[in-house]
Amino acid sequence: MVQSIRLIFLGPPGAGKGTQAQILAESHGIPHISTGEILRAAIANETELGQQAQGFVDRGELVPDSLILDLIRERLQQPDAQQGWILDGFPRNVSQAAFLNTLLAELSQQCNVALNLEVPDSTLIERLLSRGRKDDNQETIRRRLEVYREQTAPVIDFYQKQGSLQSVNGDRLPEEVTAALKDAIAS
Repeated sequence: MVQSIRLIFLGPPGAGKGTQAQILAESHGIPHISTGEILRAAIANETELGQQAQGFVDRGELVPDSLILDLIRERLQQPDAQQGWILDGFPRNVSQAAFLNTLLAELSQQCNVALNLEVPDSTLIERLLSRGRKDDNQETIRRRLEVYREQTAPVIDFYQKQGSLQSVNGDRLPEEVTAALKDAIAS
């Protein structure tokens, strides 16, 4: 039997989570699950949860945790996620991480490892500015990093205490990061 691979990707904006998650998902034949993509797909497919989310999006509000959690529950139960998955952008806070533990127990699934990409702020700012998005300027990027440290950094401690955290230096060539991530998964 093929061993299931279930990974959580953590790290600040610009750390390369999406890029690395996509590479690993393709190499292991498992879905790369991004909360943003789940949300967009649910809205596009006009699912019941998608219609609820649409109302918040239309009003320019954040989609509440409870709805995101329901979307994650629904996504992890889909057939393509039974052999594994990579979560990118979730959990974003400790209460979501606790919910995920409960959900995985309910689904008889277990996360293999939470991978934390560590990248210095100077590199993150440089990477985010080079993406050329109109909302990416020094001030907004610094604020996003601040919010990340306040809300998401405690999730790193959460997984550290559980003994399931592996930190990887994300400040090097993409292929070197991929190799380090593959080593971290194997260990």
